Amino acid sequence: MKIVCIGGGPAGLYFALLMKQQDARHDITVVERNKPYDTFGWGVVFSDQTLGNLQAADPQTAGEILDAFNHWDDIEVHIRCTTVRSGGHGFCGIGRKRLLNILQARCESLGVKLVFDTDVQDESRFADADLVIASDGLNSRIRTKYAATYQPDIDLRQCRFVWLGTHKRFEAFTFAFEETEHGWFQAHAYQFDGDTSTFIVETPEAVWRKAGLEEMDKEASIAFCERLFAKYLDGHPLMSNASHLRGSAQWIRFPRVVCRTWVHHNGRQPVVLMGDAAHTAHFSVGSGTKLALEDAIELARCIGRSGNDLARALADYEAVRSVEVLKIQNAARNSTEWFENVARYVNLPAPQFAYSLLTRSQRISHENLRLRDRQYVEQYEDWIAAAAGVQRAPTGQPVPPMFTPFTLRGTTLKNRVVVSPMAQYSCDDGVPGDYHLVHLGARAMGGAGMVVAEMTCTSPDARITPGCPGLWNDQQQAAWTRIVDFVHRSTDAKIAMQLGHAGPKGSTRVPWEGEDQPLAQGNWPLLSASPQQYIDGVSDWSRAMTRDDMDRVLDAFVRSTRRAASAGFDWLELHCAHGYLLSSFISPLTNLRTDDYGGTLENRLRYPLEVFRAMREAWPQHLPMSVRISAHDWVEGGITPDDAVEIARAFKAAGCDLVDCSSGQVSRKQKPVYGRMYQTPFADRVRNEAGIATMAVGAITDADQVNSIIAAGRADLCAIARPHLANPAWTLNEAAKIGYGGARWPVQYLSGKSQLERNLEREKAMAAQSAGLSPLEQANRAQGV
Repeated sequence: MKIVCIGGGPAGLYFALLMKQQDARHDITVVERNKPYDTFGWGVVFSDQTLGNLQAADPQTAGEILDAFNHWDDIEVHIRCTTVRSGGHGFCGIGRKRLLNILQARCESLGVKLVFDTDVQDESRFADADLVIASDGLNSRIRTKYAATYQPDIDLRQCRFVWLGTHKRFEAFTFAFEETEHGWFQAHAYQFDGDTSTFIVETPEAVWRKAGLEEMDKEASIAFCERLFAKYLDGHPLMSNASHLRGSAQWIRFPRVVCRTWVHHNGRQPVVLMGDAAHTAHFSVGSGTKLALEDAIELARCIGRSGNDLARALADYEAVRSVEVLKIQNAARNSTEWFENVARYVNLPAPQFAYSLLTRSQRISHENLRLRDRQYVEQYEDWIAAAAGVQRAPTGQPVPPMFTPFTLRGTTLKNRVVVSPMAQYSCDDGVPGDYHLVHLGARAMGGAGMVVAEMTCTSPDARITPGCPGLWNDQQQAAWTRIVDFVHRSTDAKIAMQLGHAGPKGSTRVPWEGEDQPLAQGNWPLLSASPQQYIDGVSDWSRAMTRDDMDRVLDAFVRSTRRAASAGFDWLELHCAHGYLLSSFISPLTNLRTDDYGGTLENRLRYPLEVFRAMREAWPQHLPMSVRISAHDWVEGGITPDDAVEIARAFKAAGCDLVDCSSGQVSRKQKPVYGRMYQTPFADRVRNEAGIATMAVGAITDADQVNSIIAAGRADLCAIARPHLANPAWTLNEAAKIGYGGARWPVQYLSGKSQLERNLEREKAMAAQSAGLSPLEQANRAQGV
């Protein structure tokens, strides 16, 4: 096969040598626009796992690279004169130039032709090649030429950064944060050879401009960075090797590149993207070179096992690598956004700030950190527990973050797990019966800190379906009192009432008879901020509320609030999410009013805040109140996370104690981006920007995720929904899974505790033995690291 690699970076060189090693008869040429053995940049970083992949693909090259690496295990975080250090991370640094030299020499030894100082505009000059690899980098001309096929999405990120070097040798991968009058700057520093370290300085675009760096020449901006980070440099200067760049041009914004497809057929041969031409991952996760080399490994593997079926090999390559790259890019996006919004986190206590940084990508979890550095995690768990007012158990076992108590006003939850309000549609005339006693009672016995009743309606016409619960009469109040009394008498959990009004989404069938479909008969009139049909052509039309309607509905909320207090609930939540009545006022997608209750966000919030304030006045002052919001409508022109912060601030000013951050279900046109913990970033933003406690919801499925969220300060509580439907004792089960024996079981169930713990330990040991993996390797695989 005749192969041409356009671009002599890591991807092109490594693919060339792997293919030549696979079959010496391949005619392979790598064409590079730079001069021989010339390159830009400083050091690159690999994880130990990446080294293992290189070792499996080509032991000789891996050995040469490993000999040139500087290896470290520790990460140091410096913030506000405090240093936090953790170990076991397993990174290696190597100079980019040294890496390319090794790959170039290996290519030459195998017979790959290297052509330097040749600027290739497109692939047309290689018409006789069987395969063209477009490894021509971030600004790929090939990708641009065939953009209609590759469909690249290029997103310039918000920070400016400059890639510098220094002869200060950093013993650990170092993150340093410094505040100026203009805003925060951060440095990423690591040693990559015997006497040189990479030193990247980064700051948001607005801060960069305010600091005057846009107007400075190269020397002045480097001097600025030297002064700012002097205490970390120990007198060593910072250096630039980008002589081709002038002035502020050396400060760039990172372009995130995502391509929909990676293979184009030009009529003569396939042209395949590889490395930065196909994708980029932010330097804060150190994965750009890793991805490039693993692209090369996978394509060589696919070709090797496909026989002569090149088309099949390319299809397999794209299918496998696009998924793997997307995982890294999702983690890189999380990491990028964390560094873009450092100002959001700098007021966290230093230990929590450092933990937040370490877990920013959501690929490194609490248990993964424990396997890397048990001492660090246990000390941090003690710090979290002390902040919550608890100490280690008599056994000496640290208290995991999810099992620390949480107090708002006069209510203390024994842990941070909440059974999310989940509609059951199983009431008669709004009266909860034995079903709800068992449903909520079982989950209260299952170890959660609090159970939340499903959205309970304030009047008959406020219901979603005829099966929804209510709290507008004495019979309903008595039924709820029975459930609350059971929870208080038989468990140490708290119980919350969530009040809401279905608005334009009311008068529908129970889901198993046709979700969101109007009742066949007996429909009731629907209200909303503005007339709407939730499902075009299907749902009944709602009408816009008048002032009289607003007064009537507000009064109903207040009456139900008083009934909830009389029933003995510990907590009250107002439902302002998911397109229901109060949500219909907040979202610009559903509020088209031209009076004082429409238009600006301030106006759209006016009526929901009126309701909340009236409820807060009627609700006992020593008990907490929360509000559930849709923090993102997932529709162009709808509520955004920026809006969610302002919504939270408004409710906080009205006396709200916590914001329950959900999203979506406002419009059928929504396009959510799903994934594990996909709504947690909303709780994170609201908590750390609006300065109010939050509850995270959505695709939180295990104790490791809860511990990570709570420990990082992304939320104060985690609401778990579907896992609690599958297992009422989810919290107790998760405690046993992570080996925590301090969770309180109902005395009647204690005989099952030790057996569960033994069985889980046995299963864990057997799984590890059969897989042949170390505990850290198992954790890395589980997290996609």
